[in-house]
Amino acid sequence: MSSTDADRHPPTALIVGASRGLGHAMAAELFDRGWNVIGTVRDATARTLLHDLADRSDGRVSVEHLDINEPTQLAPLHERLAPRTLDVLFVNAGTTNNEPTPIGAVPTADFVDVMVTNALSPMRVIEALEDLVSPTGLIGAMSSGQGSITNNTTASREVYRGSKAALNMFLRGFSVRQVQQHESRRAFVLMAPGWVGTALGGPDAPLTIDESVPRVVDVLLSRLGKPGLAYLDRFGQTVPW
Repeated sequence: MSSTDADRHPPTALIVGASRGLGHAMAAELFDRGWNVIGTVRDATARTLLHDLADRSDGRVSVEHLDINEPTQLAPLHERLAPRTLDVLFVNAGTTNNEPTPIGAVPTADFVDVMVTNALSPMRVIEALEDLVSPTGLIGAMSSGQGSITNNTTASREVYRGSKAALNMFLRGFSVRQVQQHESRRAFVLMAPGWVGTALGGPDAPLTIDESVPRVVDVLLSRLGKPGLAYLDRFGQTVPW
């Protein structure tokens, strides 16, 4: 979409998990490209970077409250957003455990926390809000190159890897159902942004947010109008399942 088109008909993106890190940077990048942006934050009382962005956006960025691990919050969010049509719905969620712990020694509570946050909750959000997305829009989720089974040649981070592989499988199943039941023309994207220096990525990450996010947004926007599911890195290259 050209900047002229965006000026006439600003498209709208919902970024779930946009208070900081990659999600906030995606919201800011889309805003800078002429989009209207709705971003969600988990804590309804805390001031975040997204609030700062909204304050300077002249009404084009709005803040909603959603803890993705609280499914009872989804219906009220849907009701608040129902008058709007989304061109992009993107779920940015991620947590991890004590990463060196081998899978057989991972406490059940840690396993459940990572799996629910990284795999189940993003799909609950997508299932609950997908009807707000344009028939030719895009639905995506933040995956990871570490969700690739083929590329797992180093082990470690076993629960995190498993949670992202599970997310990949779940979104693939969802996309298939969309085609079978609704002959969907939407694009679906699992995004692997690279190892980025965020609160989750840590200080040893080789990429900065500024090095990753503009490329991530480029890839997402390039998929608009291209039906089907893709698992892509920040360069637009296919990541092996």
